[in-house]
Amino acid sequence: MTDAFIDIPGVRNFRDAGGIGSLRRGVLYRSGSLHTLTEEGARKLKALGLRTVVDLRSPFEQEIWPDQRHGLDHETLSVPTLPANREDVDLPWPEDQADLYLFMPETAGRSLAAVVRHLATPQALPVVVHCAVGKDRTGLTIAVLQSLLGASDADITADYLLSNVGLGLDKGPAPYIDETGTERVSRPVSAELIASSLGWIRTHHGTVPDYLRSHGVTEAELAALHANLSV
Repeated sequence: MTDAFIDIPGVRNFRDAGGIGSLRRGVLYRSGSLHTLTEEGARKLKALGLRTVVDLRSPFEQEIWPDQRHGLDHETLSVPTLPANREDVDLPWPEDQADLYLFMPETAGRSLAAVVRHLATPQALPVVVHCAVGKDRTGLTIAVLQSLLGASDADITADYLLSNVGLGLDKGPAPYIDETGTERVSRPVSAELIASSLGWIRTHHGTVPDYLRSHGVTEAELAALHANLSV
């Protein structure tokens, strides 16, 4: 599956999320943010036919590190995965990576529903979904979309774990500077993490489609998503 990676100068961890389940290639891409996108990278995105960028980052991240366009005329859909403020949710804020993967499905339903609705429209494609490095928030969002398109948990997990290769985390944790200028440590993803998110969804809602229905996604929108993204 490493053939899914595409070299887009200035963008980390860019790859095609298709080719599993009924999700066709060339319509749904995933990556890190586009804030360091180069002019050459923009030309390559244009060659892919890019129409929509889905930005899962917080408003603060988007303000500090705005995506670069270099003349690209795509639509941007801002749908933060995490609540903007800790006070917005009556839940403990995640303290570590394991907590994050249980927190995200519990709080990101509206974000995920908005992504599904948008991707159900033919004019949205091709689309790239990204957060900061395309690992956690993007990992959950892409896993939900792949699940809707019939991908097995094994294939979803194999694609998800490619972020370790795409970010150089296959060699272990790596330091990085966050949007506040603070040095932090980026940790590799594991099969157990994405399994915990999907497990939370199924435990509380039964299925991924039922989870999305509980956040207002309609049968017509789910059918349109299938029609739009399927082989």
